Amino acid sequence: MMRACDIPRAGTALALCALLAACGGGGGGGSAPAEVAPPPVSAVNGPAWWGFGRDAQHSAQSGIATQPLRRIVWQTPVDLAPQLSANGSLLIHYGSPVITARNAVLVPVKTGATQGFRVEARAGASGTLIWSAASDYILPAHDWVPSFNVALTQDNRVYMPGAGGRLFVRDNPDAATGTLQTVVFYGAAAYDAAPATFNATVTINTPLTIDPRGNVYFGFIVTGANPAGLASGVARIGADGTNTWIGVRAASGNTAIAKVVTNSAPALSPDLATLYVAVNTSPPAPEHAAGMLLALDAQTLATRAVTDLRDPKTRALAWVSDNGTASPTVGPDGDVYFGVLESDTPNHNFRGWLLHYDAALREAGAAGAFGWDDTASVVPTAMVPTYSGPATYLLAVKYNNYAGVGTGDGRNRMAILDPRQSQADSISPISVMREILTILGPTAMSVPGFPGAVREWCINTIAVDPFTNSVLVNSEDGRLYRWHLPSNQFTEQIRFNNGYAEAYTPTAIGPDGAVYAINNSTLFVVGQ
Repeated sequence: MMRACDIPRAGTALALCALLAACGGGGGGGSAPAEVAPPPVSAVNGPAWWGFGRDAQHSAQSGIATQPLRRIVWQTPVDLAPQLSANGSLLIHYGSPVITARNAVLVPVKTGATQGFRVEARAGASGTLIWSAASDYILPAHDWVPSFNVALTQDNRVYMPGAGGRLFVRDNPDAATGTLQTVVFYGAAAYDAAPATFNATVTINTPLTIDPRGNVYFGFIVTGANPAGLASGVARIGADGTNTWIGVRAASGNTAIAKVVTNSAPALSPDLATLYVAVNTSPPAPEHAAGMLLALDAQTLATRAVTDLRDPKTRALAWVSDNGTASPTVGPDGDVYFGVLESDTPNHNFRGWLLHYDAALREAGAAGAFGWDDTASVVPTAMVPTYSGPATYLLAVKYNNYAGVGTGDGRNRMAILDPRQSQADSISPISVMREILTILGPTAMSVPGFPGAVREWCINTIAVDPFTNSVLVNSEDGRLYRWHLPSNQFTEQIRFNNGYAEAYTPTAIGPDGAVYAINNSTLFVVGQ
């Protein structure tokens, strides 16, 4: 049976190749959100979780210690009509929960079988509904269902995507009452003059990234002629009311580039001056999409640097798939990390590579030995007391090795990698980032010919808790684990279900230390 997280273990890479290669309202205001009686005002006032990977660098680091994983505090569906593939896979990426400093949890919810989305605001302590608001957002063309993401500014304004490239905006999401407004990066007047045309031809195709100043960045696809002359590109909604965009072909200088990579959230340098965006081609099947990484001026979107995304072993253009959610991660030193698939799949066991660049997009060191559908999280070196190397931070990544694909043995792991040191790769003849810690999945899986196989890690961004020296990870076995780095052990776990194959899911941490994880189209909130 072919499934989402463990498709490679179906026995051949050809099945996964075929599946991946198959990818291919008015402007003046939105509808008022549905209201319910507000819950008691929360006494929490802690570190918010603003969006995918928490911050604009996608470090996924918590600002508070996590609670013990003792019980499921509450749960709620994130998909009211989940559609399984013919082989039982849930090939759907779900948006990350966003959590305000006062502990309102903003949950992106898919409401229909193929379209339909809303945001539900729920009290973090109880799950009580505070308000909900529907969006007219329309998904881009896809194979695996892309994610619908919301994002929060540091002054507590929430944004969610709508149709036609618009954003819906709501102030003070902790309050039960409020009104949705809309922002249009190419102008509300242009949208209002031809809403049907824009709704049919312009689609936001990435998570929203918001910097600490309140500027919003995202990618969008244009599929037809429109009165504004838009082409597929990158948009910036300025906190000061000035908006701009740039087409990806102009920004990359490459006419083969078609769009920003679907599901790939832009990332910002630590000084907020440079925006990093992954872009790719749209070749006909069965060709694989190639791609580039762009460094843009974060205010003007002018191009500062570009680089081809290349397989570090073959030096050919890597496969940059729209079926993943890999987004750039920017380290505290400004280095940039981005995950791709190998150019000659499955010759690296469909693991891909985590490419490593400096701030100017020059290759800055060995690639990590896994990159498929994974956004690296930043781990302070102090979380690994035995570490004595040169790096000022480490990287947390999943490290699956799919049974039956290439030389994959099914011994699926998590890893902490050193971006400043290297070692010999176990699969290819090149050097890769040094493994500081690895840990094997704890749940055995029956795969003929692979006696040591275990269930996969099914995650796309990994919440990091420096206060307990641990990271919080989802497994395909239906459990959430606390990986304690000093002991390199799973010190806590909680079971959600018997395990489901699904597209990769995030973990997040609330301002009270509760842990959020998605499994089988349900958001689980875990604490003490």
